[in-house]
Amino acid sequence: MKAKLVVMMLALCIAGVAVCFAQSSMMGTWKLNEAKSKFGAGATKNSTVIYEAAGDDVKVTVEGTDTTGATTHSDWTGKFDGKDYPVTGDSTSDTRSYKKVNDRTVTFTAKKDGKVTLTGRIVLSADGKTRTVTTSAINKEGAKITSTAVYDKE
Repeated sequence: MKAKLVVMMLALCIAGVAVCFAQSSMMGTWKLNEAKSKFGAGATKNSTVIYEAAGDDVKVTVEGTDTTGATTHSDWTGKFDGKDYPVTGDSTSDTRSYKKVNDRTVTFTAKKDGKVTLTGRIVLSADGKTRTVTTSAINKEGAKITSTAVYDKE
């Protein structure tokens, strides 16, 4: 009986460590590598993205520039569970959802008034030092904008 309990406790500890490690791989400050990135006409540029723990949630802070060159700042706090959580500071969305696909891939969707305005996929490199973000957005005129942004971990 004690052996079963010890084995079960050990398995739970290993699972807990694996979950924490998987979540922590995205955590930290990411800086845009503009030379490796390709932006569609009219796309915004997020120069810095910060992932940090906020209790049981993840807080994502984004700094960048819009199509006119004006600085932007947005904050999102939630879980990587595919559910919509409020975003502040982003004129193109009022909610955002993130969903973990696997240990190195996350998808996300931004919405404004319930309508999808942006979808994307984040892929973390095997060494954890680079992340590539591929997005597809619809601008105010209804045209599709696709971009690929590459970020280096600080």
